[in-house]
Amino acid sequence: MPVQYTGILEEHLAVRNAAGVFDISHMGEVFIQGTAAGEFLNHTLTNDIRKLRPGLGQYTILCNERGTAIDDLYAYCIGENEYLLVINASRIDNDVPWLEKSLKAFPKHANVRLENKSDVMGAIAVQGPKVVEFIDKVIPASSGTAPASHLKKNEIGRYVFAGQPAFVSRTGYTGEDGFEIVVPAAVTEALWNKVLEVGAPFGLKPAGLGARDTLRTEVCYPLYGHELTEEITPLDAGLGWVVSLDKGDFTGRSVLAEQKAKGVTKKLIAYKATGKSAPPRPHYAIWSTGANAKKIGDTTSGTQSPSLGIGIGLGYVPTEFSKPGTAIEIEIRGKRFPAEVVSKPIYRKPAA
Repeated sequence: MPVQYTGILEEHLAVRNAAGVFDISHMGEVFIQGTAAGEFLNHTLTNDIRKLRPGLGQYTILCNERGTAIDDLYAYCIGENEYLLVINASRIDNDVPWLEKSLKAFPKHANVRLENKSDVMGAIAVQGPKVVEFIDKVIPASSGTAPASHLKKNEIGRYVFAGQPAFVSRTGYTGEDGFEIVVPAAVTEALWNKVLEVGAPFGLKPAGLGARDTLRTEVCYPLYGHELTEEITPLDAGLGWVVSLDKGDFTGRSVLAEQKAKGVTKKLIAYKATGKSAPPRPHYAIWSTGANAKKIGDTTSGTQSPSLGIGIGLGYVPTEFSKPGTAIEIEIRGKRFPAEVVSKPIYRKPAA
């Protein structure tokens, strides 16, 4: 995926107001099947896989024994005892060996089959408020299958595109309504061209990495390598809602349970500039204010918000500085500029 096609601002606003299409074929796809597949995933991932019936997906975290994040991903139940994991491109070489190692140690490993199909699958995300109006022209409903436009948030269905199987989910990482489509790599180009053709009358634009980053930062979605690393726990990142401590044992549970009992010492905050400044960027220092001002953290993601027209960012600070309304300063090119901790998400869609 390129950084941009026609420009980050144009692509970002197309997604917010109409539609945009992202080539996310770099993402990884791991299929897990078998009578013990759900049990294995529940022991390996933080969320409760038992909540998924066929046709549902959930956001979840893959943790190590220290309770820190190996990756954040989406797990879909695509059939009885059949699951699809969509994982971050930069983590395929970490996730797959970890999953294979975990499966080897799993008592019922003979009843689970794991297949990494990342090299033979492609994926496209079509995001924006107008996508629901044309998605069925891209992926027509199969016999006995409800139209893709009827899917609800986090639901997934099996369809056919160009004679090949297609998984369509009502998910995305932009804060807008939309769909993600996973198909064999051989038909990904044809799918991309079909989306461009059908979406053009609705204002659809191809969008790149730059717009993906500004969109997800505005709605405070974490990006692995920024807000999540193998030094950060889901609780640090404010993702306790995907950690099901009551489901039984899973990798990292004991550490996360102890952390929850004691309370986190740092929190991921969202902030926005309160005056004019250059855009904040990752690694820019976050300072407290006043006579005893000191560096309290670093920006993990920062940008100029196309929707709001101001600098925004995410970063970790001690809990005492995390309350919305707290005045902070962001160091940009050797100077400090005023900002304020705000509630998440930073951008909220105006009421209709």
